Amino acid sequence: MNSNGNIFLVGPMGAGKTTIGRMLARTLGVPFVDSDREIEQRTGVSIPMIFEYEGEAGFRKRESEVIGLLTEDSPLVLATGGGAVLAPENQQVLMERGFVVYLQCSVERQLERTRNDAHRPLLKTPNPRAKLEELCLVRDPIYRAVADYIVDTGTFSSRNAARQIARAYRRLFHNAPA
Repeated sequence: MNSNGNIFLVGPMGAGKTTIGRMLARTLGVPFVDSDREIEQRTGVSIPMIFEYEGEAGFRKRESEVIGLLTEDSPLVLATGGGAVLAPENQQVLMERGFVVYLQCSVERQLERTRNDAHRPLLKTPNPRAKLEELCLVRDPIYRAVADYIVDTGTFSSRNAARQIARAYRRLFHNAPA
């Protein structure tokens, strides 16, 4: 955990990383960046298109490069992609360069929040629930291992989750941005 002013949000798709990240950044008065949007801006194509042409491995490589660059800046709130923690180099970078918050969310809530979102290549499957459960089994232990703090976003509203994270961050780092 690093007190350089960075807060990195990790967690599954549909957990609210982008929504909560924007609110949190506004509360703390720091910039907000979404790693997926940053990848799209840098490549000029959508995440689903990157998956289609380069596969998940190609996307993950781009994701690691972007996370490496973005985490050099501070202070900022960064929303990472759900699978960003799969790469050991990303785990290390996130833990060394900021305060990592795991936005935990049940599979049921994820299904509710992502059911009409065509922007989720991993859910292009006949059984999205089974895919989300499979991802949770693999990723949940990693999210927990890298996290300095955990918030259940199925329990709190986005606004309350952002407030809770800001309070925890300020308690840990007394001189944190107001």
